[in-house]
Amino acid sequence: QLVESGGALVQPGGSLRLSCAASGFTLDRYAIGRFRQVPGKGREGVSCIGSDDGSAHYSDSMKGRVTISRDTANNIVYLQMNSVTPEDTAIYYCAADQIGPLRILQIRRGAAPACFDNPDRYAHWGQGTQVTVSS
Repeated sequence: QLVESGGALVQPGGSLRLSCAASGFTLDRYAIGRFRQVPGKGREGVSCIGSDDGSAHYSDSMKGRVTISRDTANNIVYLQMNSVTPEDTAIYYCAADQIGPLRILQIRRGAAPACFDNPDRYAHWGQGTQVTVSS
């Protein structure tokens, strides 16, 4: 189970940190994706982090404003969001994609990405947390 927290009402230009905690399994063998969704639209990739090398990837719209990181000891993945705008208002989700030994080899050989920005690649999802950016 993935449990999300940290969503809030924040003013434009502000910051917040979203948490994605795992319950019942450890995250170190999972790539974690962060997505967001607004009513009437599909889930948009925000960022993802690989399991093996911890490499982080960001969407063009969020690059430079967000940082994804792992707290392995506490089994949590964080998404730090800075300089938020009203366009960042959405429900934010975290998702987990289990990485098996074969996939790890493929990643290390450069034959597969460390993580995906396609939500269809993720089997486990959190409940979502609302982020509202408004003055």
